[in-house]
Amino acid sequence: MSEHTIRAFDTDLQELARKVAEMGGLAEKQIADAVAALARRDTVLAQRAMAADASVDALQREIEDKAVLTIARRQPMAVDLREIVGALRLSNDLERIGDLAKNIAKRVVALEGEFRPHQVIRGVEHMTDLVLGQLKLVLDSYVRRDVAMALEVWRRDEEIDGVYNSLFRELLTYMMEDPRNITFCTHLLFCAKNIERMGDHATNIAESVHYIVEGHALADERPKGDTTSFATAPMRS
Repeated sequence: MSEHTIRAFDTDLQELARKVAEMGGLAEKQIADAVAALARRDTVLAQRAMAADASVDALQREIEDKAVLTIARRQPMAVDLREIVGALRLSNDLERIGDLAKNIAKRVVALEGEFRPHQVIRGVEHMTDLVLGQLKLVLDSYVRRDVAMALEVWRRDEEIDGVYNSLFRELLTYMMEDPRNITFCTHLLFCAKNIERMGDHATNIAESVHYIVEGHALADERPKGDTTSFATAPMRS
């Protein structure tokens, strides 16, 4: 390739990476807003989190269009092709994270009743802090192409699962103690499961970073600590 073509190709790859980073930032804010709305029962903030999903989806479409156009124009091979495929993988996981945050915001609007298990809400917030930490770390690993950082995220997914398992048991106890708590606790169970699934998508991103840099998938089995069978199928918005 000529020097001009190489520079143009580098610009395409940089633009893809920039859009992925922008999408990640939007997804992080959407998560934070959705869970804050849940904790405060703030329907205005919940509506804002739901509306933000359109921006996340739009960026995914831009990344897909840019990736297809770059492949058609440049016919990349080896690491260059992995960069493009990796950007597509990341955008898919970030889009799903946005959907899960939107699902939480929808639950806030549907919540009724005065039952407020503050300890459980704190647990949900703690779980969200863990997921946001994982997401930030794995997006940093993508920007830096840092496999060690990505593997750290990959190994820490069990911590989020452990918090989810604890919340699951606690919410079941509340429901058994008083049937009037069932509706509210069921909404919280779905919210907690959505957050746990976000952690899974952060782990997917870690695997994609490893693929981009190393050129092959991780050989080890993913560590997993979710012992529940509740809501195993992720909800689609």
